[in-house]
Amino acid sequence: MKKEIWEWTKAIIIAVILAFFLRTYVFATSIVEGTSMDPTLHNGERVIFNKAIYLLDEPERGDIVIIQHPNKNYVKRVIGLPNETIQVIDNVLYINGKPTEQPYLPEQQKLETGDFGPVEIPTGEYFVMGDNRDISKDSRNGLGFIEEDDIIGRSEIIIYPFDNISLTR
Repeated sequence: MKKEIWEWTKAIIIAVILAFFLRTYVFATSIVEGTSMDPTLHNGERVIFNKAIYLLDEPERGDIVIIQHPNKNYVKRVIGLPNETIQVIDNVLYINGKPTEQPYLPEQQKLETGDFGPVEIPTGEYFVMGDNRDISKDSRNGLGFIEEDDIIGRSEIIIYPFDNISLTR
């Protein structure tokens, strides 16, 4: 009986340590606040984000990232990479002077981007926007360029509400 209790205790301790490690260093959850990522992510949805991915790789254009900000975390999409020049003219995104497709956006959202730029992204920083371009607080209007160290993970899966469970890419 004592041996069985000890085996169960060890299993529980290992499970708790493993859960702590995974939650601290690999995966975490975040709640989407607001409508700046509509139609991709909706207000109140919970997402699991990968905290370890950018230890091995760098953010890529199109990634939905979690950004650590002094007042709160933001969920945005990476649009521009370090040392690129971003500009929008007549609702067309130009990166380094070339028109760039945004397949993750419906046509209506592309029409709401508004003209801006050109802006050159500094080394080690990224340009992000919400998918709901008309109302998003992002690199164009408030967040500015995002330092690589402030990107704390990539959104992977919507886990709540349960009828919306899906990958976020």
